[in-house]
Amino acid sequence: MLVSTADRQRLEAITSERNRQRKHVERARVVLASVGARPVQQIAMQVGVSRPMVWRWQQRFAEAGVDGLLRDKTRKPGKPPIAAETVARVVALTCAAPPHEATHWTGRAMAKAAGISLRSVQRIWAAHDLQPHRVRTFKRSRDPRFADKLVDIVGLYVDPPAHAVVLSIDEKSQIQALDRTQPGLPLKPGRCGTMTHDYIRHGTTTLFAALNVLDGTVIGRCMQRHRHDEFIRFLNAVERDVPAGKLIEAVVDNYATHKHPKVKQWLARHPRWTFHFTPTSGSWLNAVENFFSTLTRKRIRRSSFHSIVDLQAAINRYLAEHNANPKPFVWKASAASILAKLDRLPASSE
Repeated sequence: MLVSTADRQRLEAITSERNRQRKHVERARVVLASVGARPVQQIAMQVGVSRPMVWRWQQRFAEAGVDGLLRDKTRKPGKPPIAAETVARVVALTCAAPPHEATHWTGRAMAKAAGISLRSVQRIWAAHDLQPHRVRTFKRSRDPRFADKLVDIVGLYVDPPAHAVVLSIDEKSQIQALDRTQPGLPLKPGRCGTMTHDYIRHGTTTLFAALNVLDGTVIGRCMQRHRHDEFIRFLNAVERDVPAGKLIEAVVDNYATHKHPKVKQWLARHPRWTFHFTPTSGSWLNAVENFFSTLTRKRIRRSSFHSIVDLQAAINRYLAEHNANPKPFVWKASAASILAKLDRLPASSE
């Protein structure tokens, strides 16, 4: 490449100027290194840039001189932003019923209806926090004494009575001992673990559990059935485990076993026990449900069990590990805040 004396002086001044932008300095160094018949690869290595960059600025200098190195080439303007009317239409359509027999909008269906790209639909949904593919289930209690029961149970969690143990008691029934038909492959970089979709059933077991709200420990027993007989056996086990002289405030749901006449007789013989029943359709007030959820996710759902004994042993090991480092159950929402939130929901139709 031929460079005149005047151009060489300007290029050298650019490379030596401390306040000059780095990109201008690199371009000037490329042209200065291109003087003579030097290979492009050698120039790129000397300046520390790529070969396409060497070619680009050699051509720019040949076409526009030194001034061409100091300005960027104008580009075509990008796509105009989506009109506000189109954005509003997408939001309105998303919140309305989809066409035909579909249950919800998909990105491609919305893109076709709005006449924009799928990526544009995704950006609009993300900006307005719209997730039509998701749905949350709910069940509003119709218990006429809902507020009273709520205040009672939340009061036990937030401000437990002195000289008392607050227990959340329930049973997780029909835990299946599922055995996969073939061994799965372990997790590896770039590949998730695998497990067969089919399985062999080896029976079921029921876990009776009592969560101590104050210290987070769980008393658990696995039994074959979940009738009132098994429930009374579990209550006897809890009675032996709780120190004498402590009152027992037990939170239970409305399962028929908990209200069986023989259970009521057992309670009459054990006056330190008091049952606090959750409202109907209000099992979320029972703290032990959180423990059952964690047990399912961490120990049962992705495991393979060869027998009921194997399943029960795994549950007992999980209980022992949990009780080795328990964490107290902390209830943060007040009864007033829960009632206020429920009042904002639309009234359910009878």
